[in-house]
Amino acid sequence: MGGHHGEPYTVPHPSVYKVENVPQLLEVKEALGRQGLSDPWLRNEAWRYEPNAFGTHASRLRTFMFRGLGIGFSLFLVTIGAEYALGIGKGQGDHGHGHGHDDKKEH
Repeated sequence: MGGHHGEPYTVPHPSVYKVENVPQLLEVKEALGRQGLSDPWLRNEAWRYEPNAFGTHASRLRTFMFRGLGIGFSLFLVTIGAEYALGIGKGQGDHGHGHGHDDKKEH
């Protein structure tokens, strides 16, 4: 499909990721060590805690909570403006009251 020249990403060398750089994984490593165990694959989880690649927990939560808020609010304002300009929705709260239809009948 054309236009693709080379890899669009770079894969960092595995030695960049160390358990010692991640406090949560270091805690796991020490807890396993106290029990006489070790996890040779623990280093493979270090990339998940890289703030440059994935941001912090707070930044990911902020992105999740507010993604699309700007465009959603803009579309809300456009909808309100269109309804106002076209006269749509005016008087919908009355439900027919006050239009000469009196419930009390005089005899």
